[in-house]
Formats: sequence, structure tokens, C-alpha cells
Amino acid sequence: MRAALLIQRWYRQYVARLEMRRRCTWHIFQSIEYAGEQDQIKLYNFFGYLMDHFTPANSERNLISHIFRENEICRDIEWERYFCYKNIEVPELYSGPHLSFPLTVSNVADLVEAFKNKQNGMPSVEKSYVFNGDFVDRGKDSIEILLILFAFMLLYPNNVHLNRGNHEDYIVNLRYGFTKEVLGKYRLHGKKILKLLQKIFSWLPLATVIDQKVLILHGGISDTTDLNIIAQADRHKYVSTLRPPKRRWVASGGNSTAGRHKVNGRTDNSLQRHCSLAYNSPLRSRYNFQSRSMQNFSSKVNLAVEEELKEQRRMAGLSQSYHDLRSSLSSDSDSDNYETYEDDSNEWKQIVDMLWSDPMPQDGCIPNEVRGGGCYWGPDVTEKVLRRHNLQLLIRSHECKQEGYEFCHNRKVLTIFSASNYYEVGSNRGAYIRLGPDLVPHFIQYQANRSTRELTLRQSVGETERSALRALREQLFAHKSDLLCAFQDYDTDNTGWISLKHWATAVEAVLRLGLPWRVLRSQLVTTTQDGMLDYQGWLRELPITEPKTELVQQSLLETMYKQRSNLETIFRIIDSDHSGLISFEEFRQTWKLLSSHLKMEISDEAILDMAVSIDFNKDGSIDINEFMEAFRLVDRTMNLPSEPNHTKTDE
Repeated sequence: MRAALLIQRWYRQYVARLEMRRRCTWHIFQSIEYAGEQDQIKLYNFFGYLMDHFTPANSERNLISHIFRENEICRDIEWERYFCYKNIEVPELYSGPHLSFPLTVSNVADLVEAFKNKQNGMPSVEKSYVFNGDFVDRGKDSIEILLILFAFMLLYPNNVHLNRGNHEDYIVNLRYGFTKEVLGKYRLHGKKILKLLQKIFSWLPLATVIDQKVLILHGGISDTTDLNIIAQADRHKYVSTLRPPKRRWVASGGNSTAGRHKVNGRTDNSLQRHCSLAYNSPLRSRYNFQSRSMQNFSSKVNLAVEEELKEQRRMAGLSQSYHDLRSSLSSDSDSDNYETYEDDSNEWKQIVDMLWSDPMPQDGCIPNEVRGGGCYWGPDVTEKVLRRHNLQLLIRSHECKQEGYEFCHNRKVLTIFSASNYYEVGSNRGAYIRLGPDLVPHFIQYQANRSTRELTLRQSVGETERSALRALREQLFAHKSDLLCAFQDYDTDNTGWISLKHWATAVEAVLRLGLPWRVLRSQLVTTTQDGMLDYQGWLRELPITEPKTELVQQSLLETMYKQRSNLETIFRIIDSDHSGLISFEEFRQTWKLLSSHLKMEISDEAILDMAVSIDFNKDGSIDINEFMEAFRLVDRTMNLPSEPNHTKTDE
């Protein structure tokens, strides 16, 4: 018995240590992710400042002005032809599904089959779905995922609901990969696709209410959240939610509601999909039907189902012909003649809160300075908002959770996150929710990667921990100069040594990631002497391999490392034709814009030297992807052996 107790105690301590390592690793990933979001918002705020305070003739303002032309797609008559799928030339070699509108069940089943998606059950009249945002920027298949979701939404407009997430925003897409993905896959039509998706994203509902009791939205709420305001919001004007838009009215013709109708003194957008707050029909009858498998989905289509689909479309206001729908889109276009009113800051703030906010354990509501947008709200705010609207549960996403879901606020707020292996293979499970007639959530957890399911707890934690430490070392390396200055502030006698306590304080002061540096010390600092650290030697020994950049000044190189994501975002903006190439002059303008944002001086000579050094084929232009790859940092520890008896495979 004594031996059994000792073994049990040892095992509990072992599991507790693994859990501590896992949580610490999680904190690293999350802190770096949120710091990136904060940088993105700061950069866009800087762009907004240029637009608001500089004259149209200003060169820096001209570089980025095109990203603020939110309604360009509807004002330009030439864009109308891009709404018509019939005008797209299909190559003879194309062997995929050929779609026609309105869509049929067979069309969508063929589309899904073409994307090799054979899991988790298909939406149908009997099985409704709510997808809670962030459909893009989450991997290499975002566009395929969008096509499937849009196809099912058109097929079952009353049974498939898509909420907007904070990544359904073209400015965010510039940084997090979706823009690059689309342009890489569709070189001929990529620009058109991105322009259309800008508009589509702005029309996605902001929230869904089920049976008048369950509120589903992407981010969260605040102490000012009012669902009545959200339901009436003209959300389509928020093409990007990172900046409050100006309110416009059509001067020619004197009609301020072009293409819309007045009903009881209020503006009605005629299509149910235009509501910013969607209300799902009751769930009662949904579970009386047998769910169909993928194999039978195409073959068992009968007339009754097709008639039901027509009725579903009619009820949703989608019974118009393609020509009529296209005409309504055209009539909803903004005129070239418009004037600006004052910003509707309250409406905009509520939308930002719904897309960007996170819950916190303590009462109150404070700005979300970690992400840079939205707020942190407490249990008292949850109670207030739910009581005001007679709701019983708030379901949201926006935050990765280790088990795929997590309750908080007395189980009245539920976070659901469906992307498993989000930070690294083995970092987290994914989950989705089933709601029965009693509206009690039932959770289904999964791992999308087969190799992950075969890992032991120790292997999974070790794999994720190594990935997190690689990302953290890159952050440390990119801030070498700042860290050296911070260390020297504590080394008043210029000995080259500082205490480990001062090391931890200085690193946090520079990186501002809110990490437990003393806990991480043993994995980041390998050599000490009597509790003191040779900080210059430590900086030299950071296991990072630099690219070959002999022609680049060191100060410019460090700026490149620190501002890599911001720099790529500016490149994507300046590359207005989405060719993937920029000229030397555009390259110079990019760095000048970044230097204005950072309030630092970068000489034209240094920029030209860098441009020449990476113009590999000497054609006077720079490939954006090659440039970013040329300055990618590599952690030498990636070559070290990992946990035994495990071979890592890509997801």
C-alpha cells in the first residue's frame, strides 16, 4: 500500500509538471498572437491618421488611399460583369464540378466531394448549422472552405448561418495570409475574388439568436452592447471594422436609401440575409429526421426535397432570379456623389466589441489592450446583457482553448474553438457544439491530425513546447539591440553581468508579452554563474541562424526582423494590382511609410542597398514572397532530435 501511494504521488506530481509546462507554452503562443494583432491595429490606425490629417497630394497618403475606397466595387460599372459567373472562362482541362444557379443538392455535394471533405455531417433541411466566423486566415484551404460554406448557405438559407469574425476583414487578411493564399491560387481572377469578398464579408450577420434564448457571436460583448442597435446597423458599410467609416448619403436624386425600401418608417433591406442579427427557427423538428451520409447525399435527392428547398429560398427572400438579384445589387450601389456626416461612433464601437472582445473573470469592462481592439468584460456585464434581452447563454469563439471549449461567467458564457492543432500539432483539441431542443450544449472534441492522436501526453507537450520556444527565441533575437540597452541599464558598472531577476525584468520590459520569465529562464538561459548572467554572451548564443545579408546595414536588418509582419502588410497594400511584384521605387516608398509609422530615420542609400541585394534576377523589381523568405529567421534547435519514437507529419 505504501508503494502504491508513493507511485500515485509521483504520478500526480509528474502530471502536474506537464500541465504547468503546457500552460506556460500556451501562454507563449497566445501572447505572441495577441501582440501581432495589436501591431496590426496600430498600423491601421496610423494609416487612418494619414488619411484624416494629410492632404490628398501627400505621397505617403497616396500610397495607402486605395484601401479606404470601401465602395469602389459598386461605384465602378465595370465591376458588374464580375458578379456574373457566366463570364468566367473555364479552361478545357478543368475537370471539377460545373455549378449552375440556383444551386441544387447535387451541385453542393459534388463541390464538397471535389474538396475531399468527407466528415462531420452535411447541413440539410433537418440539420441546421451556425458557423461562428474566422473562416479565413486559418490555413492553406480558406478559399475552399468559403466556397463550401457559401454553397450550403445558398442551398439552405434558413438552415446555414454564417456569423462574421474579426478575420472577415480585408485589412486583417493582408497580414494573416488569406490575401496571399487567394493571389497564389488564382493568379488570373485573384484580384476580382478579393474585391468581391470584401463586400461579401461586410454583409455577413454579426450574430445569431437561437430560439430567442442563445446568442451566438464571434468575439463578445461590452457594457454598452445593445442588440436592438446591432439589429438595425447598416453593417455593409463596415468593410473593415478597424476604422469607423463615414456616413454617406446620395446627393444626386435626393434619395438617401438608394435601392432599399421604407417599411413603417424604417429602412428595410428586403433580404433577410441583410439583417445584422439573424434569428434561427426553432430546433424542435430537426431531430426527427435521419441524417444522410456523404455517399447517399447526392443519390437520394427527390422532388419533395427540391420543393422544400424552393420554399426555404422563398421564405429567405432568395427566390429572385440571378438577373434580378444582380440588378438589386447594382441598385444598392453608392453614387460617386456623396457627402460625409459625423461618425456613428456608438454603432461602430459595438460592432468592434462583438468581433474583438474577450471575457475576464473579474467584474467590469475595460479596453482590451492586449489585442488592441474590443474590450475585456466581466460576469456582471454578461448578466446585465443576458437579462436585458431575456437570453440564457452566450456562445462565442475568438480564443483558442486547449480542450476546444471552455465555460466562464457562471457557465453563461461558452467559448467554442473548432480548429485543432491551432498553434502547433498537439497544442489543442478542436470542438463543436450540438444544441438539442432543451438548448443544452453537447460537446464533440476531436484532433484533425492522425499522428497527434497517437502521441502520449509527454510527447504532445514536448512537441508544442519546442515550437513555442522557437517562436519566443525569434522574438528575443529580433529585439537584440533593445535588450542590450535594457540589460546595460542594470549593469551600471559595465561588468557585462546582470542578475537573473534583472534579466527577467528587462526582457519583459522590452517584449511586453506578459510571460513568466523566471519559469522560462531554465529553457532560455543555459549558463549562469552564482545567479548572474553574461548577457552579451547570452545574446550572441541565441540559437538563431541569420540569412546571408552582407549588403544590408545592421540597424535596417534589425528593423526588418522586428517589423516583418508590418512590412509585409505594407507591401501587400502598395502592390495595388496584386501582381506580387513591386518596383524599387515602391520598395523605397514602403520603407519610408514604415519609418514614418515607427518615427525613425532610414536613409535612401540603405534602402537601395537592400533592394539591390535581393533583386536576384536583376530585373529591377522585387518578388514580395522571395523578399520575406530571404529574411526569415531559422531556429537551429529545429535540427535537434525530438521526443523518441515519434515522427512528426504535417497536418
